[in-house]
Amino acid sequence: MISNQIQLSQAIIQKTEILQKLHYERISADYDAHYNDGFSQKYMEKFVFEPMFKGLDINNKSVLEAMCGGGQTTKYLLNKNARVTGLDISPQQTAHFKKRHREADVICGSILNSGIENETFDIVSVVGGIHHMPPYTRESIAEIHRMLKPGGYFCFMEPHSESVAESFRRAWYKRDSLFAENEAAVNMSELRADFKKLFDFKHEHYLGNFGYLLILNSMVFRIPLKLKPLYSPSLMATEAVLNKVFGKPLSCFVVAQWQKK
Repeated sequence: MISNQIQLSQAIIQKTEILQKLHYERISADYDAHYNDGFSQKYMEKFVFEPMFKGLDINNKSVLEAMCGGGQTTKYLLNKNARVTGLDISPQQTAHFKKRHREADVICGSILNSGIENETFDIVSVVGGIHHMPPYTRESIAEIHRMLKPGGYFCFMEPHSESVAESFRRAWYKRDSLFAENEAAVNMSELRADFKKLFDFKHEHYLGNFGYLLILNSMVFRIPLKLKPLYSPSLMATEAVLNKVFGKPLSCFVVAQWQKK
């Protein structure tokens, strides 16, 4: 009976992963263009990467960029002299990754079945990948914990559900074909309760407003890439000011740093 239940569970997970893979293969070209252009990179370096890796010595550390796509975080990590490995389920995205970052390694596979050995990495980073994993969010983070060395860091950025924008986001997710059916923003209160025995929670920042929506998510709003240079510089400046006053309820995403116990 237990064996049958395990096999059934694995089959369900595999089906979910296949649906995710097919979905992101379909939007791969547009996704890569919009999330890896120069202005998206500038946005992420300032508002995502700097707070996400704050206080960490990345030099010569082994870093897994999990659910890496085309490698949004890789250039930043390589510039800090990290040893980077990417992991993504999409063959198209891992091909983009390898073409863009020849000095890094990349694995085409699932976070739930990567084949990576226990306690391999000093740091695992995820930018916008965990919210693609429901109903296997907890299993995904448990895998990240397994792959981290003792004392290693899980650094991530995700849209969060404890925001006034959550009802709008849920409605949009249901109606927009750019989103897979299982996508859902993370609830940090629930995740901290689930993983308090496995991680120390080092810091948590709530950020993201108009720049997040119109610079980083230009694909979602169907904004032509040629228009981004016209508004991005002013929105970057506005974002920096509003992030100081908006706080958790009015912010679109969370940046967090957890340390493996």
